[in-house]
Amino acid sequence: MSMEKAEIVSKSDDLELEEPWDDEFQKLVQTSPKDRSLAGLDLYFYQGFWCTSRVLKAVISFHKHLRPFDSDVILATVPKCGTTWLKALPFSILCRNQFARDENHPLLTFGPHQLVRFLEYDLYLNNPCPDLETECVYRPRIFSTHVPYSFLPTSFKDSGCKIVFACRNPMDMFISLWFFQNNNRVESAEPLSLDEAFDKFCRGIYEFGPFFDQVLGYWKASQENPDKILFLQYEDLVEDINSHLRSLAMFLGVPFTEDEEQQGVVEEIAKLCSFESLKEAEMKKKGMHASGIPNSVFFRKGKVGDWSNYLTPSMVERLEKLIQEKLGDSGLTLKLSCKTTSKDIASA
Repeated sequence: MSMEKAEIVSKSDDLELEEPWDDEFQKLVQTSPKDRSLAGLDLYFYQGFWCTSRVLKAVISFHKHLRPFDSDVILATVPKCGTTWLKALPFSILCRNQFARDENHPLLTFGPHQLVRFLEYDLYLNNPCPDLETECVYRPRIFSTHVPYSFLPTSFKDSGCKIVFACRNPMDMFISLWFFQNNNRVESAEPLSLDEAFDKFCRGIYEFGPFFDQVLGYWKASQENPDKILFLQYEDLVEDINSHLRSLAMFLGVPFTEDEEQQGVVEEIAKLCSFESLKEAEMKKKGMHASGIPNSVFFRKGKVGDWSNYLTPSMVERLEKLIQEKLGDSGLTLKLSCKTTSKDIASA
């Protein structure tokens, strides 16, 4: 399906369906399993993952209505697995001819979350049928999402659009999630202790959890269709960003030319999108994400192995057992440090 021949859904028809859908949605929420997030928000379990009711409605809206172009790029991540960084990398690769060596590069003015917008936390959050042609300024369109692979619309899977998925080792991911959720909890909610939060995480009760189900879904899909789905690990990007930038550009169909290699374009993009550069640029602004969270909150340490400063031996043992149990013989290895060490946990 080409960009010109992409299916256009009638907005008037969509809006006529929204009113009865509101009633149906309320019934769905009322009958779904319910729990509390690490930030004290109500979570509902729907088709294998946990979500707040407001975000769930947005997820179902884009699942029903969004029809991708073949040129679209979907960035899927587990929460707190380098999402901000992952948004900056493909954007800079795909738009490099527009802004190469430009002091007015969008990343110097806008944060990655403003340039690559979330489907569920942004575009569809307050509008069941947003005008994506107006909302998405840059081409090709790049969207971000936290939904599991099983819930991506069939239109995504049947189109020619590319999907890039990134995960992070669950120990660092959990620590980042714990800090983030405690810093953005509802006023009436007491901050969860590390033990309480860790138990919820292991049981998969956090927004878009469980971790292992989501990772395994994208991993299997990438093994079955590697030309369409690229599976990345945060630790690999940290260890060798330049080679992964080249692989990412190749996957997206815009490989770096010999001239670009000689001119140091790869290194320039790596520097522009580095954690330090993005954090420094964000600290100079006072922007807010569409969800009402300050953009600066999305940056903490970005370190690999920081979990060792927080997790107890018993916590590590519990997670190690979960990794072995959940990943089984999938062939996926999760790296708990940057270099290959005895702390790497591979499937059997």
